[in-house]
Amino acid sequence: MTKADIVERIQNSTGMTKKDAGEAVECFFDTLKATLESGEDIKIARFGNFVVKSKTARRGRNPQTGEEITIESRQELTFKARTILRQAINGNGGSN
Repeated sequence: MTKADIVERIQNSTGMTKKDAGEAVECFFDTLKATLESGEDIKIARFGNFVVKSKTARRGRNPQTGEEITIESRQELTFKARTILRQAINGNGGSN
């Protein structure tokens, strides 16, 4: 599914114009992105959690040469689906 598909589904289910639905989707994704960039977690009820985790620098090894290298610290984004979403995906209900 693409962003355009999401816009079309929102347009069809709400009666919004395509332009308004597109702006709403863009606003939603911009808000998600800005929130995650600031390091803040996002929790969406009955869907899941987006969590930004800090990974510290560590020593590693280049698998081709065997040379020891330093892997720099970084931010990592993880998503953990809520139980209700996992159940819906697996066909166990979850329509609450």
